[in-house]
Amino acid sequence: MTTLYATLGVESDATLDEIKRAYRRGAMKWHPDRNPGREAEAHAAFQELRDAYAILSDAEQRRVYDDVFAQEMRRWQAEHAEQEAQEQAAQREAQRIAQEHYEKMVAMAMRFAGDGHNRDVLFGVLLGQDCEAELAARIADSVWALQESRRAHAQTADADEPEMAPEDSAAAAPQPEDARRSDRQPGAFESFWQGLFGIRS
Repeated sequence: MTTLYATLGVESDATLDEIKRAYRRGAMKWHPDRNPGREAEAHAAFQELRDAYAILSDAEQRRVYDDVFAQEMRRWQAEHAEQEAQEQAAQREAQRIAQEHYEKMVAMAMRFAGDGHNRDVLFGVLLGQDCEAELAARIADSVWALQESRRAHAQTADADEPEMAPEDSAAAAPQPEDARRSDRQPGAFESFWQGLFGIRS
């Protein structure tokens, strides 16, 4: 915001002598007679200097100007702060809506993948839910890869499972839920899913 002080090139606490010297320098620089070929520009600048000097060189007019300017600055700052607050609130709301939509699309893709549908079906389902094509493709690819990893992990675990001798059957008896939970280590699928989507079981 340009002030009368800035027009003269002085600080807001400048003395009357400093204001006078600044006006003389500016007047010599922008006097139309000293700017051939730039008369219109020089005339406008010279007039601004004269108006600024007329107010700031008069103690009463300068006091009124300082008071009005201070009030206007406070009003502008309040309006600017309110505008920023509204913009930030709108951004937070947009982020919340986008996050909810993303979580809904991931959950839907997981459900269809768990029912045995392939990647193309996942992609089509997401598109049908007004999911943007690039996001739908990314979710479909990720969920399908995770589902394939889960299946591969399950097949490997089944193949590596040793046959149980009769005397080992007691050790394999069902355990209380708390004991099973404390001993369980996350598999490859769970680790991959947690790392990619931030899900915690």
